[in-house]
Amino acid sequence: MIQPAELQRLPLFEPLSVAQLEYVRSTARERSCMAGEPLFTQGDAARHFFLVRRGGIKLFLLSREGDEKVVEVIQTGQLFAEAVMFMEQRRYPVNATALADTELVIFDHDTFLSLLAETPGLALKMLGSLSRRVHGLLSHIDELTLHNATYRLVAYLLSQPQDDTGEVRLDLPKQVIASRLSMKPETLSRILARLRTQALVEVSGETLLLKDKNGLRRLLGQEI
Repeated sequence: MIQPAELQRLPLFEPLSVAQLEYVRSTARERSCMAGEPLFTQGDAARHFFLVRRGGIKLFLLSREGDEKVVEVIQTGQLFAEAVMFMEQRRYPVNATALADTELVIFDHDTFLSLLAETPGLALKMLGSLSRRVHGLLSHIDELTLHNATYRLVAYLLSQPQDDTGEVRLDLPKQVIASRLSMKPETLSRILARLRTQALVEVSGETLLLKDKNGLRRLLGQEI
């Protein structure tokens, strides 16, 4: 079971007292999901928010034709669905499915709302968390609407954690990355092939080497 000290490392729970942290811990529960297992569906009644302790969760929408649009990928150490507790009708606005075998901690919305009434600092932390989430989504919308597919993929690759040699591990399936960047998987493959031909990247399975980061930045119009 998750420990109070682990909860306190999360910015959202930082203002809580020891007694409040223990209360949150005692009312939380854990769940394991297998890769591909649905967690909730768009429109389901929302009573909980979640912490990913291990693995990853894909938040996505489906078009009428059944096409999938990945809205966000939630990874280890991240919370999600906490904003839903403030919606007039508490229903999940997206679908959620495990990307890999995943361990979750599940928190109750009503329990958390009772703590908000007791702890003004917690409300401020929640506002800060939601503001960062909105800012991130607005930045993502800006990239999708103002830039072409090559720009979006190059910006994504440069934003990923990399070692001193420029090696990037693509932990997400390529079809998920493509959906997150609003392109078809075959478009992503074509762009990667072109970048490889231009000696900007080198692809080996799920590992990608950024051979010429300055060259990649030039594609974004950035100053070196």
